[in-house]
Amino acid sequence: MSTAETTSPSATSASVPAERRRIAVAPTRSVLAASRIALRALILRDLVVLWKTKWEFVLRTLIQPFLLVFVFLYVFPRIGQGIGGGGGKSSESAFATVLVPGVVGISIMFQGIQAVALQLSTEFGYTREIEDRVQAPCPIWLVAAAKVLSGATQGLLAALIVFPIAAVVHASGVHAHLTVHWAVVLTLIPLACVTMTSLGLLLGTAFEPRNIGLMFGFVVLPLTFLGGTYYQWTKLSPVTVGGVHWLQILVLVNPLIYINEGLRAGLTHAAHMHLYVVYPVLTGFCAAFLALGLRKFRGRVLS
Repeated sequence: MSTAETTSPSATSASVPAERRRIAVAPTRSVLAASRIALRALILRDLVVLWKTKWEFVLRTLIQPFLLVFVFLYVFPRIGQGIGGGGGKSSESAFATVLVPGVVGISIMFQGIQAVALQLSTEFGYTREIEDRVQAPCPIWLVAAAKVLSGATQGLLAALIVFPIAAVVHASGVHAHLTVHWAVVLTLIPLACVTMTSLGLLLGTAFEPRNIGLMFGFVVLPLTFLGGTYYQWTKLSPVTVGGVHWLQILVLVNPLIYINEGLRAGLTHAAHMHLYVVYPVLTGFCAAFLALGLRKFRGRVLS
C-alpha cells in the first residue's frame, strides 16, 4: 500500500526563495513617492558633478565680478580717472555702494543662465544626452524642475562667493557703505536665483545648440547693461524724450533691474525701487519664465 506524500504549505513557502517572497509582498510605490525620490536623485547628481568641478565653478563665478570691482573700484581711483560723476572720494564711495549689489545681481544672473541654458544646449545636442534624464521614473516637467533647483543652488553659492570680494576690494579711501537688511536678503536672493535659472531653462530650450552664442549677444548682454548693475533705476529719470522717461520705462521689462534694486534695498541705504514693486514683479517673471520653459522643455524632449 503506497502512501501519497502531501506537501505542506510551509514546505512550499520554504522552497520559494526569500527574495522572491519579499518582492511579491512589497507594496507598490506611489507615483508621488517615486517622483520625489527621482527628483532628489537628479538634484543630487548635479550637485555631485558640481563638487567634482568645484574649482572650475569658483573661477567661472569669480572672474567677471572680480574684474568689474577691480577696474572700477581699485584701478580707476588709483590712476585718478573719475567714477561716480567725478565728485571725488564721496562720489566714488557712492558708486561703490551702488556697484556692489549690482555685481552680486549679475553673478546670480550669469550663474543661473550658464548652469541651465548651457547644460541644456549640450544635452539637446547631437548626442541627445537628455534622453537618459527623461527616463527617470517621474514626469518630464520634474526633470526640468530639477535643473532649475540645482541651478538655483549654484546661483546661491555664487552670491555667497562674490559678495565678500565685491564688498572688500576697493582703493584707499573708497569704501562701499553697506548695511545688510537680513529679511530682504534672505527672501530676495532665493527668489532671484530661481527666476534666473527659470530664464536659463527658457533660453536653453528656445535656442538651438548651434545658436547658443547668439543668446549672449542678443539676450545676456542687454540684460546686463540695462539691468541697473552700474546705476540706480531712480537715477534714470533725467533721460527723457519729449518729457517721457523712456529709458526708465524701457528697463522695466528687464528682470535683472528688479534683482539689483532689491539687493540695493537689502544691502545698502541707497535709493532704490520700492520693494512692494520688486517682489510681485519678480515673482511674476519667475512664474512666466518657468511656465514657458517647462512647456518648451517638454516640446523639445518629445520632438
